[in-house]
Amino acid sequence: MSSKLLRLRTARQRHFLPPPLLQLVPVLLLLPPSRPASAAAATAVTHLPGFDGPLPFNLETGYVGVEEETGAELFYYFVESERSPGTDPLLLWLTGGPRCSIIMGLAFEIGPLKFVLAPYSGGLPELVYNPYSWTKMANILLLDSPVGSGFSFARDPKGYYVGDYSSSSQVQTFLNKWFTDHPQYLSNPFYIGGDSYAGKVIPLIAQGISEGIDMRQQPVINLKTYGYYLAYFWMNNNMTRKALGIKEGTTSEWIQCNIGLPYTYETPSSIPYHLNLTMKGYRALVYSGDHDLEAPFLGTQAWIRSLNFSIVADWRAWHLSGQAAGFTIEYTNNMTFATVKGAGHTAPEYRPKECFAMAQRWLDNEPL
Repeated sequence: MSSKLLRLRTARQRHFLPPPLLQLVPVLLLLPPSRPASAAAATAVTHLPGFDGPLPFNLETGYVGVEEETGAELFYYFVESERSPGTDPLLLWLTGGPRCSIIMGLAFEIGPLKFVLAPYSGGLPELVYNPYSWTKMANILLLDSPVGSGFSFARDPKGYYVGDYSSSSQVQTFLNKWFTDHPQYLSNPFYIGGDSYAGKVIPLIAQGISEGIDMRQQPVINLKTYGYYLAYFWMNNNMTRKALGIKEGTTSEWIQCNIGLPYTYETPSSIPYHLNLTMKGYRALVYSGDHDLEAPFLGTQAWIRSLNFSIVADWRAWHLSGQAAGFTIEYTNNMTFATVKGAGHTAPEYRPKECFAMAQRWLDNEPL
């Protein structure tokens, strides 16, 4: 799948805005945070069912209210960077569907956990540490969005009637409240990224943050750029829910992708958002697995070309351990496109080592 990284800075630094993502293109954005009402109490998680011993990283989970009228609350996982949490980037990660659970990011793609796929003989699935976790270079905030995804819920059924615009607005509300409760991360470079359909919503979120920066709204976000059955058994286990701090009576059954709830598709194309954001100078990394059949990389190339940006560095292979890991091309307005050799729709799931190296180089402002 194609993915995008966008970057913004906090109010204390230059104000950058992330470019929007096109359909089915994940994006990373760096934003400066603001200061509204606080979030709900968080849970510090030191042990998880199925993981041997204490967690070798700092994990926090919690709920944040995003709509008083319907009692809508979004559930999140926050994993602190294992390198330098005080200065490393903060990455907000969303997933597709819409309404697929963010556990896919936590335990199948970029997070510090992964399920032991075989052998499995029933019972509680086993978890181990992911050596290619992006938490080795960044703080990661994984969010169940929109309402109805994973453990996010609404007390009034009307709260499940959301679309591209309302869900992106709720994410902005979430960020404002979360940063209010975590002010120590306000100066960290902030990025927004995600998988699949998240690529449609991320540009809307980035646009909203950018407009907030321009209007000097508070808090100011430092925006810089823009085996599944095992998960089912693990997430529906009572011990798991207790460890994660899941509110009783809010989610009867965890479902990987809750597609049965209503959702309004309001963004036929995110190209105008991408154009607006990149023209403002935000860095963007768009990447695609070259074996992605859901959102083929040729389609990603086509929409990038439609921006009519000049080529700065033409196609070349990028390498890892002496082997070609994909191809990359650089454009004006800080936009980079890369393919990941042998990767499918969710590239980090298929090629974790390669995607880790690619993201680390880009986040550290190094050539791919």
